[in-house]
Parts: sequence; structure tokens; C-alpha cells
Amino acid sequence: MGAKVNIGIIGCGNIFPAYVRGCRAFDILNIVSCADVDLSRAQARAAEFDIPKAYSVAELLADPDVQIVVNLTVPLVHAEVSLAAIEQGKHVHSEKPLAVHREDGKRVLDAAAARGVLVGCAPDTFLGGGLQTCRKLIDDGAIGRPVAATAFMAGHGPESWHPNPDFFYKLGGGPLFDMGPYYLTALIHLIGGIRRVTGSAQISFPERVATNKEQNGRRIAVDVPTHVAGVLDFESGAVGTLITSFDVWTHNLPRIEIYGSEGSLSVPDPNIFGGEVRLWQHGKHEWNEWQVVPHTHSDDVARGIGVADMAYALTTGRPHRASGQLAYHVLDIMHALQEASAEGRHITLTSSVERPAPLPVDLPVGVLDA
Repeated sequence: MGAKVNIGIIGCGNIFPAYVRGCRAFDILNIVSCADVDLSRAQARAAEFDIPKAYSVAELLADPDVQIVVNLTVPLVHAEVSLAAIEQGKHVHSEKPLAVHREDGKRVLDAAAARGVLVGCAPDTFLGGGLQTCRKLIDDGAIGRPVAATAFMAGHGPESWHPNPDFFYKLGGGPLFDMGPYYLTALIHLIGGIRRVTGSAQISFPERVATNKEQNGRRIAVDVPTHVAGVLDFESGAVGTLITSFDVWTHNLPRIEIYGSEGSLSVPDPNIFGGEVRLWQHGKHEWNEWQVVPHTHSDDVARGIGVADMAYALTTGRPHRASGQLAYHVLDIMHALQEASAEGRHITLTSSVERPAPLPVDLPVGVLDA
């Protein structure tokens, strides 16, 4: 391994530890600093995880040693922080979504292109062993030509467990913007870009009640749809069905299934890096006799693999996989689904993206290029 790529993390909240551990699994990455709007929180995280420097946000952005800024702020300021980092000539990997508004997402991509820096965005779970195995099966023709897909994310909201659940019910939150990126990114990775959507969305309950120990009994006004059902027309001709909901107590739905001309593929939870992969092939299996497929790629990765992939891209010149263009396509789709519901029509997307390249098989842990 050659020179390391220095990263600084902005936002020291709930997801911070997962990123620190995940990034440290890759020798190419070196965490040099962290920052937060609450400096004392950054200092506490720096001490907890042995990070050399704890900064204010402005100090981290000004530090010439930081090459990639990992933006773990709340959704409403993703674009603002990413644009500030780009202005300082830094590459950026953001938590999802890329931005709350389409125009802000476009501003981030345009600013990065003008400065000659890279933009990446979560989720990077599609780089884990479960979804990479599914990608290889599809690319190898195990189910023939994909013709349809289903994707379901259904639960009853984060107010029972998250210490600060308010933002899940405000602009930039809701099940579609919070969890939809995992499912849409996985579908695009497996099948390709989406050309047209329609959908229905509603706020099922105008108020939620927190039951977590920190805020038990506090009422939260709901400003965004909490149940969204969509139909996705892929560029390839396949048709997908997507449901994201915070209004379902329990269910028997699959996470993701891909249906092909020669078989079916059961895809694991796209919010994790592993999970069971199951395959059914016409002429090889009896009805509902699924085969569990061993993973062709390692599950021993975590959030931060997308940052590492960007670092490899910086050192080799190849494209990175969890790209800003992919995240913008997902953002465009999510807005289009809600617009389709409000306007009662299909929405043809203005964005497009190619499937990100699959990872090579049999990579050693902590390595992303063969």
C-alpha cells in the first residue's frame, strides 16, 4: 500500500462510530480529525476513538491535511457542508441523501466538477458481500434477463429507539428519504438506472409519540409522507415495485426480490453488508425450493467502504462506485415519486446513471482493487 489518504469527519452523532471503525478497516485511509457544531462533542469523540485533532467545522474545512471530508451531518445541512468543503478544494463523501432538494444536489455536483474534486455518498452497503454476490449472479445470467423487482421497507418508525427522532419526520426525513436510498441504490446496482416513476404517498398519522427512554411521551409533528408506494420503470425495461413505510407494525414481506426470465433472486437487507442470498432457477429447483448461495465477496466491511473506494479512485484514476451521480439519481427518483403522487401522473426522470462497477471477487479484507 502506498501513501494514505487523509480524512476528516464532520458530524459526531449516532452514526459516527460505525464510520470510524469501517474506515479504519482500510489501510489506505487515515482519520486525522473530527469536527462538530458542538466542539465538546468532537473533543469527546476524538478522545474516545484516538483521533489526533478535534476541530470546529470551520477549522477542519481549513486544514490542508484533510483530503476527503466525510459529511455525517443531519440531512438538512448535507448540501451546505458539502459545498463548503468543495469550496476549500476537498473531496466529499456524504451521508445520504446527497441533499434535501434536487437543486442543491445539482449545485454540489456542479461545484465539484468546477473544482475538480470527487463527490461520493452513502449508502455504500451495496459494496458488501450480500449485494455483490447478487450482482455477480445477475451478471452471470443465473436468473436470465431481469424483468421485474420488488422492494419493501416497512416498520413503525424510529421514535421507539432513536435518541433524537424528530428529524425523521421533517423535511429530508420520512421512510423514503431515510431508508429509500438503501433500496433504490441496491436496485440500481443490480438492474440499472430508472427512467420513469409513479407513486402514491400519504401522512398516515399527523403526530407521533416518542417512546425512547430519552424523550418518552414527547409528541412529534409529522411534516413528510410516512407511507410511499411507487412503481419504477427501469431503463432496461424491467418494472419495479417499491414501498417504504413508517406505518406498519409487522409484515411478512421480503426485502428485495429480482425476477428474471429464468429464475428469481432473494436479495438480503440492503441496510447491511451481509445477509442470506437465495436463488431459484427454472428447471433446477422445485416450486419454492430456494438455494442458499455462498457469498462470492466478503461481508467483513462496514460503513466507510465507500470512502475507501473513493480513496482508491483518487490514487488510481478509476471511477468510484458510491458516486455523487448515483446519489443524485436516487434523489431525483425520490422527489419524482412524491411529485407523481401529488400530481397524479407518471414522472419521466431528467437524471440517469450507469450501474457502478462490481467489485472483483476474492479480494483480501481491507483491499478494494485486485
